[in-house]
Amino acid sequence: MREFGIWAAFAAGLYVLQTSLLPIIAYHGVSPNLMLLLTVSFAFLRGTRQGGLMGFLTGLMQELSTGTFFGLCSFSQTLLGLFCGRFANRVFKEQFSLPVLTSLGATAFNYFILALLMVLLGYRFNLVGQLQFTLLPMLVYQLACAYPVHRVTYVLEQRLREKK
Repeated sequence: MREFGIWAAFAAGLYVLQTSLLPIIAYHGVSPNLMLLLTVSFAFLRGTRQGGLMGFLTGLMQELSTGTFFGLCSFSQTLLGLFCGRFANRVFKEQFSLPVLTSLGATAFNYFILALLMVLLGYRFNLVGQLQFTLLPMLVYQLACAYPVHRVTYVLEQRLREKK
């Protein structure tokens, strides 16, 4: 229970950072998605079940506070947590390049899931404009923030394992 509280506090701290300070450096309204980075890093460290749960909870946290369509973020981040968690036993936990590079793919996948769902809901979508003004800056931000988030997640995971 204590471990869950620590992870919840870490996720809440990242969310506060994401919603309060990072919009200051937003480009055309695009800022880093730290909840997605946390989901990918956590899934690589903990596996499929816990990665999917973290994806669901971080997506739910985003939806409850932003007021977007309920279920979109939870759905996409749960899928990403489950997918990245499948590789938890196949990667070295100390290697930081794979989770950082995977965060770019996860960001693009998350973006296309959300875009597809918006198109299915009947909204118009300009693919070239969205790629240029939304996805490309988002990938740059995610690349810049992926290493610090994964590093802190890894250190927190190591300290929690040492206390067991």
